[in-house]
Amino acid sequence: MMTSSAVQGLLAAYPEFVRTSMQNAWQEISNFYMSDRPDEVIRWGAEECPWSESYICSVLDAWARSDYIRESTLRCPQWLEAWSSSSSDLFTAREKGQYQTKLRERCQEVTDESQLMMVLREFRRYEMTRIMWRDLLRISELDETLADVSALADACVEVALDVLYLQLCERHGVPFSRSKQDREAQQQFMLVLAMGKHGANELNVSSDIDLIFAYPSSGETDHPKKPIENQLFFTRLGQKLINALDVTNADGFVFRVDMRLRPYGDSGALVMNFASFEDYYHNQGREWERYAMIKARVLNSGAHPESANALMNIIRPFVYRKYADFTSIQALREMKRMIMAEMHRKGGEQNIKLGDGGIREIEFIAQACQLIYGGRDESLQQTGLVSIYHLLLENEYLPEPWIKSLLAAYKFLRNLEHAIQGLADQQTQLIPDSDEGRQRVSWSMGYSSWQELEPDLAQHRVQVSRCFADFLHDPEEEGDKTESAHNWLAAWRSQDRSEMLSGMLAEAGYEDVDKSLKELDHLTAHRLFTLMSPEAKRRFEALLPLILDEVALTPKPSLTLSRMLKLIEAILGRSVYFVLLYENTGALTQLCGLCSESPWVSEHIAKSPVILDELLDARTLFNPPDREQLKDELRQQMLRIPEDDLESQMNCLRTFKQSHMLRVAASELGGHLPLMKVSDYLTWLAEVLLEESLSIAWSNLTAKHGVPGDVRGQLIDGDEGVSGQGFAAIGYGKLGGIELGYSSDLDMVFLYDAADQGVTTGPKQIDNQVFYMRLGQRVIHILSAQTTQGMLYETDMRLRPSGNSGMLVSSLAAFKKYQENDAWTWEHQALVRARGIAGDAKLIARFNEVRCEILSAKRDIEQLRIEVSEMRQKMKDALDSRSIKQGDGGLVDIEFITQFGVLSCAHDYPELLEWTDNVRILEVLDRLKCFNGLDLCLLVDAYRELRSGLHRNSLADEADKSTIDDYRELTQGVSDIWEQIFLRNH
Repeated sequence: MMTSSAVQGLLAAYPEFVRTSMQNAWQEISNFYMSDRPDEVIRWGAEECPWSESYICSVLDAWARSDYIRESTLRCPQWLEAWSSSSSDLFTAREKGQYQTKLRERCQEVTDESQLMMVLREFRRYEMTRIMWRDLLRISELDETLADVSALADACVEVALDVLYLQLCERHGVPFSRSKQDREAQQQFMLVLAMGKHGANELNVSSDIDLIFAYPSSGETDHPKKPIENQLFFTRLGQKLINALDVTNADGFVFRVDMRLRPYGDSGALVMNFASFEDYYHNQGREWERYAMIKARVLNSGAHPESANALMNIIRPFVYRKYADFTSIQALREMKRMIMAEMHRKGGEQNIKLGDGGIREIEFIAQACQLIYGGRDESLQQTGLVSIYHLLLENEYLPEPWIKSLLAAYKFLRNLEHAIQGLADQQTQLIPDSDEGRQRVSWSMGYSSWQELEPDLAQHRVQVSRCFADFLHDPEEEGDKTESAHNWLAAWRSQDRSEMLSGMLAEAGYEDVDKSLKELDHLTAHRLFTLMSPEAKRRFEALLPLILDEVALTPKPSLTLSRMLKLIEAILGRSVYFVLLYENTGALTQLCGLCSESPWVSEHIAKSPVILDELLDARTLFNPPDREQLKDELRQQMLRIPEDDLESQMNCLRTFKQSHMLRVAASELGGHLPLMKVSDYLTWLAEVLLEESLSIAWSNLTAKHGVPGDVRGQLIDGDEGVSGQGFAAIGYGKLGGIELGYSSDLDMVFLYDAADQGVTTGPKQIDNQVFYMRLGQRVIHILSAQTTQGMLYETDMRLRPSGNSGMLVSSLAAFKKYQENDAWTWEHQALVRARGIAGDAKLIARFNEVRCEILSAKRDIEQLRIEVSEMRQKMKDALDSRSIKQGDGGLVDIEFITQFGVLSCAHDYPELLEWTDNVRILEVLDRLKCFNGLDLCLLVDAYRELRSGLHRNSLADEADKSTIDDYRELTQGVSDIWEQIFLRNH
């Protein structure tokens, strides 16, 4: 209880500029509660208020901060009584769904639009007063306030839409796709896209809402006499919805509605069907619309999830591009310039949103990063600004100090925005002109005065302004580079080009100026260069000086330039890549450095320029993922492609391989990955791609024929989703030995395990054996077919039973029988490096049993020694004796020693069968002293060194490739061990 005089004492503590209005308001409240009222409120005594002192203080504080709260509570004084309890909803956070539930209850008796408008406005006033009170008195934090206002807007839009839809259906009939007589006709509903802060669930307390309307399909209503087209139906529905929300009457308004972000803006149709929507964004969507659509959200997706998903599937590819058109960076830069120009033109010091260092600059940085990186990083494809900044920090897209400053400023400025708007429920971001207004805003911000608040505001805005100025910095603004670029460009455009460039190239340190000049002239004579548009030539001329400067920093500039120009020739018809390299000088530096190290890099990228964007992030370029990460990354990419689009699937596999091949080459050339890790990575890559190829082939084949029945003599039960059931791809050679190189093909054998008399379960039944034969053929096609992105892998199936004359796919039983009875010794040698790669895990386990059984068979050691030696000699006679692989003491000699060791000793030492790679087998042979105590450490070291040389050869120019002669000391040691094992004392 408080007496009137005590309340007056509280009021006396407030400054005069608010005290009078608050005293008048308190008098009105007192009169209301002391007069004869219905039983709905408690009547006060003549001199006493039953509310607690703390609650009365909160009422007065709310009034002091907001005229809107004061006016609303005077209009509905009973709210104050309801809120006086500490358990009231003023002090309790709302669940998101509560707004909609409460509003739907209130709309149950609504029969016409005027009633709907009244209910919406009363509901909005109550909830907005409650939200502002909680926000200005810091009962709720910023994120809760933003979510509450957004949920309130969602509820008002969705409930109003549903009420108006039913009313319109009563008048015109229900809209259907095509006509209702068509059995496949579907009832149509209007979807509402929330944009901007509304879409991001970040509405401020006095914001308008940006909306776009769409519906799935054209058609007409089912009215028996006067049906109308869906377009007209939904246009009228949209108009009524806007009217219900936007019109200001005696009860106020609900939310101001802005429809200008729709296709074609104010001149466009108010509502579009999905087909028109997609056509617009596919053919006419502009860069600023990509930016705007980042925050798009289907507001009523819960009621229509399938349609909402279809609509977002139209929007997402428009906004986020996996291999982005990097000219969008120029568009973002232009948007930034426009923001700065508008700010300077209007003088934005008092505007905390649009002014220097304001909210818009913080939003721009986040959304621009989403456009740049979001196509490759799906985690960035969300709408909330704070969560985006946390992801940008986590993934190091922006410097940590930036993000901390920007987030702190965002919280401060949004709270200040609410304090300003809460004064009178006006959509403004202008700092109040009056001292009184500034003082009231300061209280809401927790400061005693504006003089105390202003330095903090200035500091936040300075920090934001600095980040904004540095963000998307234009290379043209860099002084030294600009001068150098102008000089190169002037020489390039000069009539005396050769003479001027000659001197500049020599001064820059090019070792073969004449060669570089000829190659530049050759480029200009290229057919695609002569056909380039003026814009493409402008892009080329912007990039060329940067290339010439970067190349000059490499050890052999002329050689590096030669390799770079081969790549430039490959992208002459796609000048967007010029922009990519121009905009990302770090990527250009990486590219020049890699081309300096290896011609393979430029040749590899020239075949598939789409992988150039791998150079954008050095963290991923030099930090290859492990096998599971590779698998997950590929799965994510494949999920975006329809299952029936085989060509797109195959191209995706090829681009994926090319991207990761570039990563591993960059890592090896940069010294970030040792040889064994390089081989592991290349082998994992092949394994993951083979698994996915099998999955695609299996899916395609089973869709037509069903799954094989009677697998291993038992009907399949619930295994139809398992790719490769009863089928296995066995890797041999480098694939089996986890030793793949950059140009390795895949040596494989395909096995199946099913009763030959069984048939598939689908509508077009075929024999199991035929099914698995076709499955193998399809896998090979996916791997080796030439598409627009090239070939995935060459495949070698000659190690299957009976070689090229044998069946492409063998049953496990036939494979075992062949190995036991008909296989040559060299085929058993090959089996040493064989392991299951993809397919049925149970079948692979059974293959391993067969492999161990064959390899551990007891053999005539002397006969084995003769056969292995003879086979090795045949190879030497037929193949290049100077190669690292085939020369004396080379890789094959070490491999044959390893295989001989397994075949001769596995009967007594089954641990020799645990591994399939040469290094670990050699280590086991050495540990077990299998060659009469002969030290095999030299073979391990030699094998690693020679394989490293083989890798370097893959990446080197022909003239720089090493031969067996370059490793004479090592190979002599290998030859000595060979002689001791195969020739001496035997």
